[in-house]
Amino acid sequence: MNAVPNSPVGRAPLMSLDHAMADLLGRVEALTSIETVATFDADGRVLAQDLVSALQVPPHDNSSMDGYAVRAADVTEPGQVLRVSQRIAAGHASAPLEPGTCARIFTGAPMPAGADAVVMQEDTVEVGGDIHAVHIHAVPEAGQWVRRAGEDVTRGAVVLARGERLSPTSLGLAASLGLAQLSVLARPRVALFSTGDELVMPGEVPPEAMKPGAIYNSNRFFLRALLRRMGCEVSDLGIVPDQRGATLAALKTAADHHDLILTSGGVSVGEEDHIKPSVQQLGSLDLWQIGMKPGKPFAYGTVRRDAGAGAAATQACHFIGLPGNPVSSFVTFLLLVRPFLLRLQGVPANRIHALPPATTLPAHFTVARADKRREFLRVRRNAAGGLDLFPNQSSGVLTSVVWGDGLVDNPAGTTIAHGDPVSYISFAELLA
Repeated sequence: MNAVPNSPVGRAPLMSLDHAMADLLGRVEALTSIETVATFDADGRVLAQDLVSALQVPPHDNSSMDGYAVRAADVTEPGQVLRVSQRIAAGHASAPLEPGTCARIFTGAPMPAGADAVVMQEDTVEVGGDIHAVHIHAVPEAGQWVRRAGEDVTRGAVVLARGERLSPTSLGLAASLGLAQLSVLARPRVALFSTGDELVMPGEVPPEAMKPGAIYNSNRFFLRALLRRMGCEVSDLGIVPDQRGATLAALKTAADHHDLILTSGGVSVGEEDHIKPSVQQLGSLDLWQIGMKPGKPFAYGTVRRDAGAGAAATQACHFIGLPGNPVSSFVTFLLLVRPFLLRLQGVPANRIHALPPATTLPAHFTVARADKRREFLRVRRNAAGGLDLFPNQSSGVLTSVVWGDGLVDNPAGTTIAHGDPVSYISFAELLA
């Protein structure tokens, strides 16, 4: 890679992505409402309190193999024959192991007192077809194929911390502790709407009947899906007409009943739109120019709640305005709105990052012209272990994020030559 200096053009400096995220997270406090949900239904939710184990897992020493439980001291050389004194299945009690004998045992079954090793059945042969005695063909070591009591979880340990976002595996861990219900923080309530007389909903007008300048509203579909993946309760308020009164009414209604209002379009500098003056009239609005491509325009503000809005009457509802171009809206959501929602749900700020750890992979493409902004290039891994670049990196080309499986994080002012190592972040990580 080769870095070239930025060329100032007399404009205010762009805000860095890291600065923007820190500023954004500094303006949000976690929701405090707590609810109890079934462990089955808690995937993606954020824990409201530490989970402390009331038991140890496993509860007793048990076998990790099908085979024979033995005293290691009783098997000093291969070929020894031991009498089978008992049969132990998972979920059944065992008797103490008599010296000089073995116990037929199955995976997960409790180890009998006195036994300290398991010989897997592949290393044994029944004596003359008699299941009451076996040849032991491998000399075991003490502790072999034995899962010790408490080796996974000890009693009194904090196994999942408050503020942790639950995953399928953490639900399994909670279930292993006997927890059928979990205390989690409330879901963020998000109002989503679009503005613009040019927008048309799919299904309302067939393609051949579209008026000049009209476009189908694609942003609303992926933003709604992304919000739901983030565990939000989404109210889709539709397309708001390009009228000041309609915009004010939509904002007021949304603010009274939601934690966040999310829109796309109408946040570029100098753009004619009713969103900016309406948010300013009802609260406050900051317009940011972020040094990232795609996604430079970004707006954050608050909308006051009416006095009759209940317990939250004195608070304000957050407002975020995303760029209108679909790829800009998508990428900006992943890098800024996603961290914002994690913080709103109660994930501690020190656990939140705009980007997950990157993987270094070779670029199987070139970028000969450096951009003054930090670029997020749509790429796809190839069979040769490198990355291919989507040929059209325009912020309006939604096919680039459908074709791609991740982004290259390319620093501002940097060109890329074929074979250069680049920082790759998969969409799977950003959408987890």
